[in-house]
Amino acid sequence: MRIRFYVSILTVVVVAALFLAPTSSSAQTSQAPRLHDGKPNFNGVWARPRVNDVMKDANGTECGSGKSGCSHKGSGPVGLTPLAQQIMSEPVFDYTSFCLPWGYTRAWQTEYPVEILQTPERLAILFESNTVFKVVPTDGRKLPVNPDPSWFGHSVGRYEGDTLIIESNGFNGRTNLDVGADHPTSTEMKITERFRLLDADRIAYDLTIEDPKMYTAPIRNSRVFVRMKGEELLESFCMENNKNLIEGRMQIQVDTKEYKKYFDVQ
Repeated sequence: MRIRFYVSILTVVVVAALFLAPTSSSAQTSQAPRLHDGKPNFNGVWARPRVNDVMKDANGTECGSGKSGCSHKGSGPVGLTPLAQQIMSEPVFDYTSFCLPWGYTRAWQTEYPVEILQTPERLAILFESNTVFKVVPTDGRKLPVNPDPSWFGHSVGRYEGDTLIIESNGFNGRTNLDVGADHPTSTEMKITERFRLLDADRIAYDLTIEDPKMYTAPIRNSRVFVRMKGEELLESFCMENNKNLIEGRMQIQVDTKEYKKYFDVQ
């Protein structure tokens, strides 16, 4: 009886210590869902904050979808090169008003949800905005050298512990970084994204943009995305009921020098 009594006391002390001990970040991460190969499982529909300006913080914790819990930390002021200063001093021409693609960086700054579909070999990012997608191989391949420029660039992914790292290059330089400040980009832009599960329902997203043709230093952002349980992406098309284009109201821009410069019209 005496031995059993001592064992009981020891058991109580051990159990109490386990419950009272602070939970480490690694322990919290371990509670997040995983794929069958042990990699963190990012599958799901995610709400995110609207980012008007990548250099400024977002106010509050509201997500673009109306959910709460999102956040955005901007880079703070980053120096502009003479070329970027010239571009930003000119009248703004919004290429998306003609239903051209947002581009990868600007698509991430919109307020619409995204869905992530993930397997051990590749990951797909589905954007509700304009119903576009991005496929990222995670099979060990390297970024292509001098790829053909495109709206969404070329990407590869890899894992460092529980962090998914996506690197992208090969952009066409015809898009903006954000949805309000209209920061320009060039074909030299490279971006690095880091995804990490804070728990089963939140993603920590860190973004680094390097474009030495436009900016004197990297632009770094940190955000939190929130899972949208039971939700599905909606269909979205720029041309649907777009009366500005259908009824010719955009024709007035065709004769502007901004239009001609963007589309290289003589």
